[in-house]
Amino acid sequence: MIDIRKLSLEPLRRVIVISDIHASLALFKKLLKKVNYTEEDYLFVNGDLCEKGLNSHELVHYVQWMDKNLKRVFITKGNCDVVFRHVFRGNDIGREYLNTRPKSMMHEMIASTGQSFSDEMPLTKASSIFEDNFEQEIEWLESLPIAYETDDFIIVHAAVDEQWPNTEEAAALYTPAFYEKGHSLDKPVIVGHWPVINYRTKQVSTHNPIIDFDNNIIAIDGGNQIKISGQLNALIINQGEYSFTYVDELKDPVIVKQTHNDSLRWIGSVNYPYYQIEPIEKARYFTRCKNINANIEQWVKNEYIIEKDDGYYCKEGVSTTTVSVNKGEKVYILDDIYDGYVLIKKHNGIIGWIPKFCVW
Repeated sequence: MIDIRKLSLEPLRRVIVISDIHASLALFKKLLKKVNYTEEDYLFVNGDLCEKGLNSHELVHYVQWMDKNLKRVFITKGNCDVVFRHVFRGNDIGREYLNTRPKSMMHEMIASTGQSFSDEMPLTKASSIFEDNFEQEIEWLESLPIAYETDDFIIVHAAVDEQWPNTEEAAALYTPAFYEKGHSLDKPVIVGHWPVINYRTKQVSTHNPIIDFDNNIIAIDGGNQIKISGQLNALIINQGEYSFTYVDELKDPVIVKQTHNDSLRWIGSVNYPYYQIEPIEKARYFTRCKNINANIEQWVKNEYIIEKDDGYYCKEGVSTTTVSVNKGEKVYILDDIYDGYVLIKKHNGIIGWIPKFCVW
């Protein structure tokens, strides 16, 4: 049976939940400061401390310190926190991961010994480096529970299933698109793992958390270190009230020079894994397309459409939302190299297209 730990929380204390930090120590500290975190709060870190960012090892040490010294800090295990298992097992997944993921705690570990991973390095040697030099960190990551359950909610990295609590670890750590699958438990389940923007193919494009009490699911993975528009979210529970805030790594906002009232009112995103499209109607700046897998129509920026042997694709995930802006408003530029329109992120987290004349 997986390790699920039950907690009784003091009702007048705030609860802060953060997931999928992905080696972003500076961003994590920035978010704690933004929510005015103190040791009087409960803080849950819901998995994926490691990988994708540049400071996995440093981030792990920082959270370890919190876990040891602060009585109201609780950490769960994420799938990215135990990728070293594949190297220990000596399988092809471990070698492929090291070959394709340069931003990894394992690469940081190897580099700290003055070496670097290559095809010539046996996985047994990499395993020895980890065991000989980082046994304490690895044992701590493996010791983390899979979930915490309180009277009011369950916190688990990826998902629960119908066998809960008698489920397999893989289901709890690796299940994709949990919000689309749902569950039948009688309390909210708070998860990370699957970036929430992936659920917004038919909604306004944003990385903001999904707080859905009708379906008892709260999803908070803001896509940090996955997309330039990604963010690190904090769910805040204060005496039964749920809210959120976020931080991201975007810098140097620009000031809108001209008000634009969006008349197109397009919403949505092209999201993983639904990239295959069928162009229907090409206009000057956007093309109306059928999203093959999502079975909807979307207006995709022309320059994002590429042709492959088996059809047309959006070259990457991108917003298909258009937005209004006001003169004097500060926005962050995400993509401004194409004709006519610029992709922005607003301070409320919404990501969308505006005409270039608004900012240039």
